Amino acid sequence: MDDNIDNPQDAGFGSQSVVRSHRRRRQSLTQPSRYAIWLVLFLLLLVNLTNGISNIPLNRLLERRLCRTYYDSDRDVDEKLCKVDSIQQDLAWIMGAFETLWIVGDFVMTIPLTFLSEKYGRKRILLLNLVPRLFMLFWTLGVAYLEDYLPPRAAIAGASLSVLGGDTVFNSLIYGLAARITEDSITRAIYFSRMTALTSVVGFLSPAIAAAIMTLKLSLPFWLGIVLLMLAFPTILLLPIDDDAADDTAEVQRPLISSPTLKAQSSRTSLITSVVDRVQSLVSAVKNFQLALLLLSMLLTSLASADTKLLAQYISKRYHWTFASAGYLLSAKAVVNFFLLTFVVPFFLTAQGNASQTLSDGANVRYARFCLVSSVLGALAIGFSSVIWELVPSLLIYALGVPLSVFTLSLANSPSMWAHAASDGSDGSDPQSRVLSIVMMVKTLGSLVGAPLMAALWYYGIQVSFYGSPYIASSLIYLSAWCVFWKIRVS
Repeated sequence: MDDNIDNPQDAGFGSQSVVRSHRRRRQSLTQPSRYAIWLVLFLLLLVNLTNGISNIPLNRLLERRLCRTYYDSDRDVDEKLCKVDSIQQDLAWIMGAFETLWIVGDFVMTIPLTFLSEKYGRKRILLLNLVPRLFMLFWTLGVAYLEDYLPPRAAIAGASLSVLGGDTVFNSLIYGLAARITEDSITRAIYFSRMTALTSVVGFLSPAIAAAIMTLKLSLPFWLGIVLLMLAFPTILLLPIDDDAADDTAEVQRPLISSPTLKAQSSRTSLITSVVDRVQSLVSAVKNFQLALLLLSMLLTSLASADTKLLAQYISKRYHWTFASAGYLLSAKAVVNFFLLTFVVPFFLTAQGNASQTLSDGANVRYARFCLVSSVLGALAIGFSSVIWELVPSLLIYALGVPLSVFTLSLANSPSMWAHAASDGSDGSDPQSRVLSIVMMVKTLGSLVGAPLMAALWYYGIQVSFYGSPYIASSLIYLSAWCVFWKIRVS
């Protein structure tokens, strides 16, 4: 205990008051959990809806530019004439490069920005996270309006500011906040389920919203995204985040616990040194073999799920549908996702909690294995669907694998997974947050590999008319993840 006290001679009455102050701040975060989780969900809605409604319009905007260049026309060309291989290959290359650049910047800056969030507060980093998203939307509008000055490939530069924080940083902060709202594992898992449900439903309803809006005006979804991000600013400021702990002079002078936040606020070491220390801390957290297997399975599933980015263009090209029609079809998949994540998964979690008063790791493993089997079969079926009536049931089977992240996140927060990390001795006061940071980084690493891989498979698949190649490869990767997951044993 004395090792964590900077001034041992002051560890008397003053230290007790600091403990009470720390507990009061902790209670202030945990007590209004319903209020807090709704703000978290609303922020998640705003950001994910912005992402969702801009994807299909971006594809169509670039396709229109490429199509006009291909036919050397000053006017818009009928969308059905734009499905030729040359145009679709260029579109696949641009979108693959865009996704890869966004993920690279996000991944590289995850650890530094996580450290800065502990030093300067989560709100500041969340606000900073909105900047690259706004820049991407404004830059895309520039590509749309300044056709004489910006070629279609200039759209790739819209992802360049992801070094200020992308989806990994955002998800790490937002899921970490949700995990801190409650101490109950059942409630936490239900929160994760709600957040995953919201992300999934928005992800597949937003194409329909985008399709409806872009039929009015192609640039309208981007303007709507800007409005949504503007609403995110006051939402972040209202979040009940305990970023003001450093304002307590007594606590700054006599920190009692070795928490990452206090270390970041009091340390005078350079950012590079802090990043190196954080990397060592993250590496030490995966010495548990079971946790390493879990993270490897997450890496593989994240890699395999990169195929979802291609669905709109896949449907549009293979079945000769317009992007708007593809958006409506993808949104139909949201019905299954919503039902699973809003009703079925919370029912199983609550039933398991009533039986044992704690979330069973064994049940999480069984449910996760089922989701992986569904993902294997669904991706394989999508890859071999030659006509649209075969694709629809394939998408529904694939949707059964959506709850996978709920069960893997619950496993990652299980004491059996992070007990070793807690006994490591570094930053042991909050091992769950450390593991959650690792989870987000591992999933981003999977996306980093998956985005260019799936784009390349799609590019060459168009060239040889083997359109299902990304989804067949995805099915094999999901199968590998299932094999890894099968070796996980929990007590």
